[in-house]
Amino acid sequence: MELAGKIAASYGIPMGNVIITDFSDGEFVPSFEETVRGNRVFLIQSTNPPADNLMELLMLCDAAKRASAKHITAVIPYFGLARQDRKDKPRVPIGAKLAANLLMAAGATRVMTMDLHADQIQGFFEVPVDHLYSSALFIKDIEAMKLDNLCIASPDMGGAKRAHAYGSKLEAEVVICYKQRKKANQIDKMTVIGDVEGMNVILVDDMVDTGGTLVKAAEMLKEKGAKSVRAYCTHGVLSGPAYDRVGGSALEELVITDTIPQTKENPKVRVISVADMFANVMRNVHHHQSISGHFIM
Repeated sequence: MELAGKIAASYGIPMGNVIITDFSDGEFVPSFEETVRGNRVFLIQSTNPPADNLMELLMLCDAAKRASAKHITAVIPYFGLARQDRKDKPRVPIGAKLAANLLMAAGATRVMTMDLHADQIQGFFEVPVDHLYSSALFIKDIEAMKLDNLCIASPDMGGAKRAHAYGSKLEAEVVICYKQRKKANQIDKMTVIGDVEGMNVILVDDMVDTGGTLVKAAEMLKEKGAKSVRAYCTHGVLSGPAYDRVGGSALEELVITDTIPQTKENPKVRVISVADMFANVMRNVHHHQSISGHFIM
């Protein structure tokens, strides 16, 4: 609700009148308290846990469809289940594809999201997907710090493309952290491909969950001679021991966006709002104007 309010304020229109009625057993029913017939409806909801967030979005899509809305755009700043984008072992679901199917079945005619965990998730939808990047906001913030000897780092091999994109925009060196695991969620060894001696290092990633990889990477980079280490991660999942880990880590600060509401505070965690970006893209979509400038990583 907080991010939706910011987006509506930036767009320049009041939020729609929706009420949610709760039953004593935990069931709920959302309803539009104003006509949406023939209109374009933007439904803003990140689908992070609990599962009620996804269910609420699906039910609102269905309600808008049955109320004869002309266009239904699901604005999903953080697309939950995005890490389940493939079968990485036998007898497991592809959660991201299931969520895409559910949204389309519920009536979504367009999807707008930010920094998907895997770009190919866009192909799970048979409706247009507007995939935005936080890099436009993060790069401006990094430039404003005017750090010398700047170096961009990826905390793992999978983020090499993202790190290279930041490095190209900022004309900075790029290094890659390489980790080995003995078992899930437990890093055995980590090293860095590249030289970080005397560098101000910026770690970039699409999300930070428990913070284990990020904190381990920061410590390793400091041991390798980095002057300072900061991290920029779009989605602040920050579950379990994440806040404590970040607070006691070698990181100067962790910068995240408000795609996921934060329930705790930490002096090392700074939040940048994506409200203006989403409002601008929503306005352009509504007026059938180009939004390609926001797709550039």
